[in-house]
Order: sequence, then structure tokens, then C-alpha cells
Amino acid sequence: MTTPQIVLLIIGAIIAFVYLRKYRMSKSVKHYSPAELSQALKENSHLVLLDVRSQSERNQQHIKGSIHIPLNELSGRMNELERYKSQEIICYCLSGSRSLIAAAKLHQQGFNAANLKGGIAEWNFHNR
Repeated sequence: MTTPQIVLLIIGAIIAFVYLRKYRMSKSVKHYSPAELSQALKENSHLVLLDVRSQSERNQQHIKGSIHIPLNELSGRMNELERYKSQEIICYCLSGSRSLIAAAKLHQQGFNAANLKGGIAEWNFHNR
């Protein structure tokens, strides 16, 4: 094998690993569409919304009543969510990628966590 072939093989393996990891995370977490979440919020006042975006993103807009813990701070601030351990925590971000990671982390720590598919972008589109 030539050096360029080896480099391409390594890059391909990394890409496959990243997609496989995301696929596994996706299967371990429940997903809500914006319509499903809207309905669930009407039916269940015990749902907790967790915004995992940055402070600047949250300052632009957020879902009313949500808790804010940026994804990069979640591991260190998990104790703040302990009081919600018996409730379902639905994570959201801009597009649903960071919130999937957050929901998977919470799920691994024994929380009942879910993800908002499409994030706040889809939520806004649905709730115009």
C-alpha cells in the first residue's frame, strides 16, 4: 500500500467509527419530534427541558421554562439535575446533535433522558 492509500484508509476508519458511535447513541435514547414534544408538554407537566447550547445561543432564544447547562459543562454539573432523576429530561440544542450526546450522557448516569429531533430550529419551524 502506498502512503496516500494508508491515509485514506485511516480517514475512512475514523469516519466509520464516528458514524457508528452516533448510530449507537441514537438507538439508546428516545427521540421526540417537535409535534410530539408539544403534545407531551400539554399532557405532562413533569417533563424537564434541558438546553445544552452555549450562553450566547440561549440569549438569542430558548424554550420557555427550560434549564440551561451547556454540553461542555454537563459532566461537571450533573448534580444539578439529580432532583429531576425521576422525571424525563428532554435535551435540545440547535439541530439535535449536541443534545443527542447530552441525552446519551444522562442516560448512562441513570437519568430518563430524551432528545428533541431537529433541535430548536425544527421546534421554531413547527411552532410558528
